[in-house]
Amino acid sequence: MRKAKQKSPISPKIKEVERYMKENVGVGTSFDVGFREIKILKKITHLYYLTGLCETPIIVEILKKLIEINDNERSLTKIPEIIDNRLVHQQVTKVKTMDEAVDQLLSGLIVIFLDGEDQAFVIDVRSYPGRSPKEPDAEKVVRGARDGYTENIVENTALTRRRVRDERLRHEIIQVGERSKTDICISYLQDVADQGLVKLIKEELENIEIDGISMADKTIEEFLVKQGHNPFPLVRYTERPDVSASHLFEGHVLIMVDTSPSMIITPTTYFHHVQHAEEYRQSPTVGTFIRWIRFIGIVASIFLLPFWFLMVDEPNLLPEALQFIGPNEVGNIPIIFQLIAADIGIEFLRMAAIHTPTPLATAMGLIAAVLIGQIAIDVGLFSAEVILYVAIAAIGSFATPSYELSIANKITRLLLLTITAFFGLKGFVVGSTLYVFLLTCTRSLNTPYLWPFLPFNGKAMVHILFRISVPKTKDRPSIVHPKNNYRQP
Repeated sequence: MRKAKQKSPISPKIKEVERYMKENVGVGTSFDVGFREIKILKKITHLYYLTGLCETPIIVEILKKLIEINDNERSLTKIPEIIDNRLVHQQVTKVKTMDEAVDQLLSGLIVIFLDGEDQAFVIDVRSYPGRSPKEPDAEKVVRGARDGYTENIVENTALTRRRVRDERLRHEIIQVGERSKTDICISYLQDVADQGLVKLIKEELENIEIDGISMADKTIEEFLVKQGHNPFPLVRYTERPDVSASHLFEGHVLIMVDTSPSMIITPTTYFHHVQHAEEYRQSPTVGTFIRWIRFIGIVASIFLLPFWFLMVDEPNLLPEALQFIGPNEVGNIPIIFQLIAADIGIEFLRMAAIHTPTPLATAMGLIAAVLIGQIAIDVGLFSAEVILYVAIAAIGSFATPSYELSIANKITRLLLLTITAFFGLKGFVVGSTLYVFLLTCTRSLNTPYLWPFLPFNGKAMVHILFRISVPKTKDRPSIVHPKNNYRQP
């Protein structure tokens, strides 16, 4: 546990407050820290705000109402009550320490100090710069909502509230980072979510000691689940409010980080990362078909290249009917180096696509497909079969809904390919076994990563393999330990 920081009380002497703000906040030095001094019934009043995070018309309106007090009031004994009554805003609070006042100021709120008073008024007029909600690029659907989370935590909570209009939905906010003071919101249904999980998440977040979390949600994830060198994602990310709402109804806990459009869903298993909203926007039969095609793609992205290389390296393992498998022309370099080079080349193209401006992306694709791919085959650098199977494995990676899981599977594929090259059939079997063993030993916030496969839960496994219609889905997943297991009242 970190030590509680000693908080400075607000001095009733306004000059002391002004000195504190100049020394600690940079009033008069930082151009974006606004300051205005006015007199209200002969009492000096200071108003502080950040110019980039507050709306000017609201500040002007508040100043007008404060100055009008001089024309309409005469009492000099109840000035704080008068000012409190004249602040034309729905969110006005009082703070008693300078630390609280500065934290609120730097979050975009207006802070008002009165000479002779040991408390300050805080008005929530923040207006964060940002974009409007739009469909996330990584979670597109053919039919369904087109709104998505933004970098504004206030908008994100509103998007969630729009879909979960339950008085038991809780949005608890804390600040993390000694310098960044980043707002983090913990969202859950009070009568559904496991309170032990909620308490655990709160304690982990409150114990974070760091200057700032500029990488937002990813930094929080690393503190929360303590992933270490395990490449597999231990939390699920989503930018879709409908996906977040669905997980809230199941009993999961959401973590929203200001400045990030990605919500962290906890706890999650391996199978949470292989599902997509598109499956639930179609009929159960179509959704099941889409899910199985995706499963085949994910399995191919991991095991296709090592298995094909094993068949090429040890053709005696093939039955007579499948003797055609294998390259007709070996090429100038060994097959294993062709596979690894081509697989890494696909990763080069993916990185290039991210960093290439959109108008140039098409040209880059043509260069990769025509110049590099075809010419590499013609000169004997790669065989045609190598390009074919590497392309299938790459498409399987792209079909994986979770970007983090697709990268982890790519690492697994390369390691499994290397082990198979060195040890043949034994290497493939041992490598595949170690892969499953690693997933079995992995836990996310005390949740078994391969549930409901290991430990086995037949009813939940059916829901993983098949898209069950909503009227028949009456129980919440037992893995989140919901307080209320029945979904339909």
